[in-house]
Amino acid sequence: MKKNTHFDYIKKRRLFEDGDGKMKILVVEDNESVCSMLEMFFMKEGYQGVFVHDGQQGFEHFNKERWDLLIVDWMLPIMDGVTLCRKVRELSKVPIIMLTAKDSESDQVLGLEMGADDYVTKPFSPLTLMARIKAVTRRFQAEAGSVDESHYVASEYFKISKESREAYYNGQLLKNLTPKEFDLLYYLVKHPKQVFTREQLLDSVWGYQFYGDERTVDVHIKRLRKKIGTDEQPFIHTVWGVGYKFDETAADNES
Repeated sequence: MKKNTHFDYIKKRRLFEDGDGKMKILVVEDNESVCSMLEMFFMKEGYQGVFVHDGQQGFEHFNKERWDLLIVDWMLPIMDGVTLCRKVRELSKVPIIMLTAKDSESDQVLGLEMGADDYVTKPFSPLTLMARIKAVTRRFQAEAGSVDESHYVASEYFKISKESREAYYNGQLLKNLTPKEFDLLYYLVKHPKQVFTREQLLDSVWGYQFYGDERTVDVHIKRLRKKIGTDEQPFIHTVWGVGYKFDETAADNES
């Protein structure tokens, strides 16, 4: 008789169990060692984790229960992680963190465009992933129940409502912004001409002190520039050696 492995056990864990108020995380990952490591850290943090090993199972489990967070591997059998992310995002705003061995900028952009809120590149430190989990869920909860005095910002070219999650450029609705691109644009427009380091943007927009890859900011900035600006007026400028600033009047000498 084949001996049951630890991975067999966690794949067969009962889905509908009483979480006692614990955060419920659906992990879609086909690597046994990664799942074992995550389960150990979830237990330490008090998270309720359910693990499945292919994209199709992940989508089926997603539809069966309410989740506080999804962690999705990029390379999955049957249905890849990018497709799963897109299908989930069509139905829900649940936070999604992608795990990926792909570290090229184009791959990162693709994952973010499909609706992922953050990504962690393999191999990764469990402590880094735990920090990202806390940050993403904290920001999601804050957005859901925020009573911030300022829900609306406006400039010469932009009008952005945080309550309706709508951004207008020259009177036209920007329909293709990802959730994180919207948050980043809102924050920059709210603080015109102020220079922010990547670490400051991670802390203020992503909601955590810097633990990982600064390219998270760079990827979002590059994609956002393409969606809101032109070569003549890029709006988001690079301040070399420091970071980025939003300025509708500055010439594009730095971008």
